[in-house]
Amino acid sequence: MPVSGENETSRRHVYGRTKGKALRSRQANLMETLFPRVSISLEEKQIDPRPLFGGVKEVWLEIGFGGGEHLAHQAETHPEIGIMGCEPFLNGVAKLVSEIDARSLSNVRILNDDARFLLERLAPASLARVFILYPDPWPKKRHNKRRFMNPETLGFLARALKPGGELRFASDIPDYIAWTLAHVSRFNRENGETFVWTAECAADWRTPYKGWPGTRYEAKAIREGRTPCYLSFLRI
Repeated sequence: MPVSGENETSRRHVYGRTKGKALRSRQANLMETLFPRVSISLEEKQIDPRPLFGGVKEVWLEIGFGGGEHLAHQAETHPEIGIMGCEPFLNGVAKLVSEIDARSLSNVRILNDDARFLLERLAPASLARVFILYPDPWPKKRHNKRRFMNPETLGFLARALKPGGELRFASDIPDYIAWTLAHVSRFNRENGETFVWTAECAADWRTPYKGWPGTRYEAKAIREGRTPCYLSFLRI
């Protein structure tokens, strides 16, 4: 699905699939009727997300929401919060749109594309919380550069998160957890103290976030014997 107002010559490469099996009839219908009303346009060079929702208390962002179960839970639990979600995989977007319809959620907006297109346009200090949950680990060393957590995206996140804002990163892949901590530490060294890891003891990163509903990726990891890790960073 193309992105409005975008120069195709400057598009970043989106790794991985962007479409799977054919949508069910209800999903296809909702993508035609409901999705355009909740879709985020990238026509503006700078986006202030609050007007997208009306009178919300603050705005959160989930990057790579998969099937949308976590995002839908957060939106239903926190109707006073505007929640944006980015997901390039069309079938995942269709699942979330179905949840928006089924739960009558009015506080969700979606970008069906790479989150970096939105991050680079967001107004400074416009987000109060960002979720990056079980991102693709790209385990082969030659593919590590495809990982979402890198100096460029940390720069976007540092600009978009307001002081005191929270970045949540969950993964079941030890190498990606270490990679993330190392990249945050390096970003702080090179740019001044920006993100503070909030953990004080091992239980802090072994314990799910408060109000955590779980995700299907987490359930799969636990079934297969892997241990999830829950990192939290504060923007200072």
